[in-house]
Amino acid sequence: MESQFYRAMPQLRLKSEDAYYLPNLTIAPLVSANSPAVEVMTDLHRIAAVTIAFDALIDDANQQMISHGVRTLIVVDDDRHVIGIVTSTDILGEKPMQITHERRIHHVEILVHDVMTPANRLEVIDLQAVLNARVGDVLETLKHSRRQHALVVSQATGGKHVVRGIFSATQIARQLNVASSQPEIEHNFC
Repeated sequence: MESQFYRAMPQLRLKSEDAYYLPNLTIAPLVSANSPAVEVMTDLHRIAAVTIAFDALIDDANQQMISHGVRTLIVVDDDRHVIGIVTSTDILGEKPMQITHERRIHHVEILVHDVMTPANRLEVIDLQAVLNARVGDVLETLKHSRRQHALVVSQATGGKHVVRGIFSATQIARQLNVASSQPEIEHNFC
């Protein structure tokens, strides 16, 4: 990097009576049902997806969700190929109890791939549809599918699909500034 192409920016000294303030933190901008859908999509080109290995323990997945403040993890193999989704409902719901009963194993032995929804059972939304949609369309899609989340995919070179984003009913409710955008949504990805 040659310094001749760059210039130092001017700096100021504030007077002692001037105060420094931090801006109010807003997690996400407020939107309306008529706002562009992309305004409520978590763009995975800008924010790293929270992932978990398919052979991780569900207790580790639960801790991962808690530490990242999310309710859904993308399940990946060793090459970071998406092989499924695991939600907090998958981990904390009835699935683990059924598995312990059926397989006669302890809860601490249950793996993510035992409770996840495999990729071939996921319904996704094409990014091109999202670019032409509104927030209300996303809400209607979640309501129609009775899901809390929806994955958005785009097509990469070679015809492969890339997970480009995620819609979350909880996040959308926050951005709409309502307590719950869709109380009738009962299921996650399963």
